[in-house]
Amino acid sequence: MTRTNARIDQDRLWESLTDMAKVGPGIAGGNNRQTLTDEDAEGRRLFKSWCDAAGLEMGIDDMGSMFAHREGTDPDALPVYIGSHLDTQPTGGKFDGVLGVLGGLEVVRTLNDLGIQTKHPIVVTNWTNEEGCRFAPAMVASGVFAGTIDKDWAYAREDAKGKRFGDELERIGWKGAEKAGARQMKAYFELHIEQGPILEDEGIDIGVVTHGQGLKWLQVTLTGQEAHSGGTPMYKRRNAALGMARVIELVHEVTMDYQPDAVGNVGHVEVHPNSRSTVPGRTVLTIDIRSPEKEVLDVMDQRIREGIALISEALDIEHEIEQVGAFDPVAFDRDCVQMVRSAAEGLGYSHRDIVSGAGHDACWINRVAPTAMIFCPCADGLSHHEDEDIEPEWAAAGCDVLLHAVLEAAVVVA
Repeated sequence: MTRTNARIDQDRLWESLTDMAKVGPGIAGGNNRQTLTDEDAEGRRLFKSWCDAAGLEMGIDDMGSMFAHREGTDPDALPVYIGSHLDTQPTGGKFDGVLGVLGGLEVVRTLNDLGIQTKHPIVVTNWTNEEGCRFAPAMVASGVFAGTIDKDWAYAREDAKGKRFGDELERIGWKGAEKAGARQMKAYFELHIEQGPILEDEGIDIGVVTHGQGLKWLQVTLTGQEAHSGGTPMYKRRNAALGMARVIELVHEVTMDYQPDAVGNVGHVEVHPNSRSTVPGRTVLTIDIRSPEKEVLDVMDQRIREGIALISEALDIEHEIEQVGAFDPVAFDRDCVQMVRSAAEGLGYSHRDIVSGAGHDACWINRVAPTAMIFCPCADGLSHHEDEDIEPEWAAAGCDVLLHAVLEAAVVVA
């Protein structure tokens, strides 16, 4: 096998994905390996054991991100990084993020098998807390690395039980001494499942990701007054749950005005005191709005804020809005994107340019290094769900493209 037609070991990649899925199993066939839990720590240990076996040197920064280093022939050359994340949603799938990390490891294993050396070192990365489901916002460690999120602020983030990010990072034993953001990169590549239906619907092997949608997360707290649900007349109620319902409808209405590209969702809600016989006095919800156009995203944000104010006034309730996550739309590096496109063409895979509808660590890293992403299809476009699924051939094709893009960036010498 020559370098020009080198392919990864599909069976080995699939076995690695299957073995990692045994760590933090979900209740319906997927995974629950939330960040900084014992399950996360176990997954990290497994990943490190595989990196050790592949001859990689592990570095860990003070946000807990893992960097598995393969030497290049030039000690002064900047490394090419590959990565994604091992943490999952509470009812997550087996491939979201994990494919990018273990695909990066498979690239290194393949280079070892073929005796291929590169001028630039190659580093396989597991970023901490990409999902943001336990500790908001998402992509927090890569955000700290890129200088867009303050580290002390990140350490102070609390989960639903009041546990702090920094404390939990120390508890599971994965807080490193290296300062987050101290590393320099020649380039960064991230392989990921599409998390949408386009590639599968069109029968296309590879998505060449050119842009990423901008995102805003608005955490809204509505405060009314708890009251007896039987004894309180309807006109006397200050119902925070009714306010929440109207805000959810508002998000849908605003988003529909900016089709086909804008999206909006309310996926996190809390109702207090959550009693059958009590009118809710407080609700908390998180609004997720996204668009590939910054101007549209800003207008949606403003309209939603104005609408919440009107809803609160009409229901005689109070409101607070905190932006707990945000990033502007992303344009990935043209040269890196072309490396991905060329790799797909050279290997004979069908491909198309695509915009990422989800946020990824690559969106932050793009600010400090040339970056590109590779998508492979996922079944029915389903993700953040325990039924999330891909075919072994899809994973292998994406990893083959990753391999060749990385080889071009890292410069083969032997």
